Amino acid sequence: QVQLVESGGGSVQAGGSLKLSCAASGYTSRTYLMAWFRQAPGKEREGVAIIDSNGRTAYVDSVKDRFTVSQDNVKNTMYLQMNSLKPEDTAIYYCAAKSPALMTRVQALGFIDPSSFGYWGQGTQVTVSS
Repeated sequence: QVQLVESGGGSVQAGGSLKLSCAASGYTSRTYLMAWFRQAPGKEREGVAIIDSNGRTAYVDSVKDRFTVSQDNVKNTMYLQMNSLKPEDTAIYYCAAKSPALMTRVQALGFIDPSSFGYWGQGTQVTVSS
């Protein structure tokens, strides 16, 4: 059974950094497409970053040049390094996975639809204060 567990959330001031982790079990990350999503109060879930089994990445425009997604295939863990955090980054952050590990053209442009992902973690809160 596929399980995803996020960690690393917390509270920081604007301009600070956090690194989120998503530990996966029940499958090999090389065969799944992995992504980070976030959901702020009263807003829809938004795709933030995506990474395929070859390490190719894509980001939503609002986090480009600030966030970096990576993965360690030995540890079956995906990461999200978040720098220069802004109050508008405040949200619950979720990791998600889907098979096969193929990034579509739309996803590669940073448009990451949550409805196509079947496996989700429980989420971790990120709060950025001004």
